[in-house]
Amino acid sequence: MPNEWQTVLDEIKNNVSEMAYKAYFVRFFFVSNEDGILTTSVPNVFIKTQIEGKYHNTVLDALKNAGMNFTNLKVIIDGNENKTTAKRAVEILDNNKPISTVRNHFSRADVNPIVNYGDHKRFSIDNNGLNPKYRLSNYVVGSNNDLAVSAAQAVIENPGLRYNPYFIYGGPGLGKTHLIQAIGNEILERNPDMRVLYVTIEQFYHEFVEAMRKKIDGFAEKYRKVDVLIVDDFQFIVNKEKSQEEFFHTFNELQQHDKQIIIGSDRLPAQIATIDERLASRLMMGVPIDIQMPDFETRCAILKSKAELLGAEIDDKTVEFIAENIRSNIRDLEGKLNQILALAELRGVPTYELIDDSYIAQTSTQAKRKTISTKQLIDKVAKYYDLNAKDLLGKSRVKNIKTARQIGMYLMKEELGLSTVEIGRELSKDHTTIMHGIKVIKENLKTDFNLREQITDLRQKIYTS
Repeated sequence: MPNEWQTVLDEIKNNVSEMAYKAYFVRFFFVSNEDGILTTSVPNVFIKTQIEGKYHNTVLDALKNAGMNFTNLKVIIDGNENKTTAKRAVEILDNNKPISTVRNHFSRADVNPIVNYGDHKRFSIDNNGLNPKYRLSNYVVGSNNDLAVSAAQAVIENPGLRYNPYFIYGGPGLGKTHLIQAIGNEILERNPDMRVLYVTIEQFYHEFVEAMRKKIDGFAEKYRKVDVLIVDDFQFIVNKEKSQEEFFHTFNELQQHDKQIIIGSDRLPAQIATIDERLASRLMMGVPIDIQMPDFETRCAILKSKAELLGAEIDDKTVEFIAENIRSNIRDLEGKLNQILALAELRGVPTYELIDDSYIAQTSTQAKRKTISTKQLIDKVAKYYDLNAKDLLGKSRVKNIKTARQIGMYLMKEELGLSTVEIGRELSKDHTTIMHGIKVIKENLKTDFNLREQITDLRQKIYTS
C-alpha cells in the first residue's frame, strides 16, 4: 500500500482546491490496512477534524479510483505530535524549526516603543509586535474564510507582488487578527531578514501624536522602512484626520517600493465615517476579502482545536451543542467553551452533563432562536429589501424579489433549523425549489461580498427587537 499511496494523494489533489490540499493533505500519511479499514495519520487535531468531517468521502473516492476499496477510513494523530499541538503553536515552526528564526516574537505590550538616545528620544523599530501563537497551522479553514486564506498564502509566497494591499474585513471575533498576524509570522519564517511590523491603528495614532507633541524622532522611519506593514482594527481611524494623512503618505511610500501592506478592519473603507477619499481609494486597490461566521462543521473543528490547545477533554455532544447555539462570532464560541469547561471542572462532572443546565441554556442563543417565528423572519427580510411579505410568499420571478426569497429560505434553514419541507410549507413552494434556492445562496456567498454583508446585517436584525 505505501507504494500506491502517492497515487491516492494525486487523486485527492485532482478533486480538491490547491489551498485545501496544502492545508490538509501534505502531511496525510498511510499507517495500515486491516480488515478493510484504512488507518491514516495526520499531525494535529485541526487536520483530523477537517478530513473526517469534510473530506471523508473524497478520500474514499480517491481510494476507489486508485483501484482500492475500503469499508471505512480511520484518521489518527501521529503519536510523536499528539500531545504537542499547543507547544507547536507557540514555540516551534513547521518542519521543527525553532521559533527563534522569527525575530522579536514577543508581545508589543511588553516593550516600550520609545527609547532614549542621549538627550533625544526615538521610536524603536526592534519589536515587530507579532504574537507567535498565531500561525496558519492552527488556523481552521472553512467556507467562511477559504478565500481569505488562499489570498494570504499568495501574499506569503510573494510579499508585495500579489494582493497588495491585502485588505480583510468582517465582524469582530471572526479570526481576522489571527490570520493577518499568521501572515506576518509565516513571511518571517521564510524570510528571516525581512522587516515585518504589526500594529493596531490606535497604536499608530498614539505614536504619531507622541511624535508631534514631544518631537520624538524616527516615527516615519519606523513605518516606512519596513518590508511588511500589518495594521489591525483600521476602522478606528475615524475622525483622525492628521493620522489619516500620515498613513496615506506611509501607504504611498511602501507601495511605490513594492512593500506589502496588510489591513484588518471591521468594515470596508467606504463604510468608515470621515475617511479621506484618497486613502479609501488606495485601500481598495487590492481585492478586499471578508470573513464570515464559520459554518457548523467548521465551528465544531474550531472548538475541538481550542479544547486540545487547553489540554481539556470534551465530548462530541458538547461540541455540537456549543456549535449549534453560538453563531455570533468565534470569540463568543471560545467563551462558551471556556465557561462549560470551567463549570465541568468546578462541579467535577463531564461536560455533556452541563448541556441541560439552566444557566448554560439561558446564556446561549438557542433561547433567542426559539422566540423567532418564520413570520418574523420573513417580515424582516422583506423590510430589509424594501418589499412586503406577500412578495416573498408570491411567485414573482423579478430578480430582486427572487433573490430576497432565496435569502429568506437560506436564513430559515440556517437560523431556524427548518427542513426544506418545512420551509416549502411556509413559503408554499416545492421542497426541491427550496433546496435549489438555498444552494444558490450558499454558492453565491463564496464570491459575492455584497451578499455576505447583507446576510451579516440580516442576522443582526433578526435577533434585534
